Amino acid sequence: MTDTATIGTTTPDPAEPAAGRRGRPPRLPLPGELTTEGERPRWVFWVALAVAAILIFGVAPALLSEFRLNLLAKFFCFGIVASGIGLAWGRGGMLTLGQGVYFGVGAYAMAMYLKLADARDRGGPDALPDFMQIAGMRSLPGYWEPFASPVFTLVVILLLPPLLAFGFGYLVFNRKVKGAYFAILSQALAAAAAIFLVSRPELGGSNGLNRFTGFFGFALSDPANRQMLYFITGGALIGVVLLVRQFMQSRFGELLVAVRDQEERVRFLGYDPALVKSLAYAVAAFAAGIAGALFVPIVGIISPSAIGIAPSIAFLIGVAIGGRATLLGPVLGAIGVAWAQTTFSEAYPSQWTYLQGVLFIVVVGFLPGGLASLFVIRRRRRSTGSGPATPATTGSTGSNTEETP
Repeated sequence: MTDTATIGTTTPDPAEPAAGRRGRPPRLPLPGELTTEGERPRWVFWVALAVAAILIFGVAPALLSEFRLNLLAKFFCFGIVASGIGLAWGRGGMLTLGQGVYFGVGAYAMAMYLKLADARDRGGPDALPDFMQIAGMRSLPGYWEPFASPVFTLVVILLLPPLLAFGFGYLVFNRKVKGAYFAILSQALAAAAAIFLVSRPELGGSNGLNRFTGFFGFALSDPANRQMLYFITGGALIGVVLLVRQFMQSRFGELLVAVRDQEERVRFLGYDPALVKSLAYAVAAFAAGIAGALFVPIVGIISPSAIGIAPSIAFLIGVAIGGRATLLGPVLGAIGVAWAQTTFSEAYPSQWTYLQGVLFIVVVGFLPGGLASLFVIRRRRRSTGSGPATPATTGSTGSNTEETP
């Protein structure tokens, strides 16, 4: 049984008035605090963040070719999705198998705007996107018209995914659906979204939307503009990581861990677990929507195959391998798995799928906390001088601490 299983029975702080303690979850270590178990101090995170910023904005553009830099920007999109999943799954215990839906909402919103902008730059204000002309469509569907506005498009990208996730999440969590049942529901949502998109010719059908030429007035064929997209994506990744960290180390983060481990006891204290879980789920959808919107101009296509069940599971594989309960583990895991997939599939195209499966089985079977738990085990062994810690206690159900690899 983990430490968090004793929620509600911990020794109260004598300096805190009894009235202030009533109805609150117990005080858990905040992320980055130096505790008796050897967690790292706060400054380590900021040093790691500074090093990451130097690598992203300085080293990578100087060393990588245009193609590899664009590929890295694509991996950053996966890292943004993984950061949100780390909050919902790692801290909240919600196995989110449908993040492709919210990724697709942001992606299709951006794609619709870009297709309209390209058509009007090419043929005037009444021109239709090229695929609609090929399909013989005579007029623009009504719900496309608002996406001619960049402001409306950005609002949809930022607000629609979290609102949809919050509404869906609260309906599900309020009925006390959790665990494998929630995972199945979220996966079914991704399958339904992909099937719906295939049946809509005005959204490109199974081919999706592609062949974008501009991005808010900038030509995507210009290498300088492609590099600008890379910098935007790198900045978005750092921003989402900081947002997730803020949630993790706040009172909300403590409450989220308490709901994960002792939901009924938290409800007894007067909190609404459904509301807490829905908010975390909405934050994960917010990150996925941003990633999807950036993915479109970087890759140049979005289709139903990119938002269905398989991509949603692929997001989780990187998170699980990196370490879902840590802050940077999901990001590094998602980027690492995407890089390995690209590298090894180029050399061994028919064997990569088997290698990915073996890696996932090994990590889940022997390191439930992900690869990041290796650093946690080493640090705790060094700080306590005791026997080796078991991987199962260093990531999946541990206390609300920030383990920065």
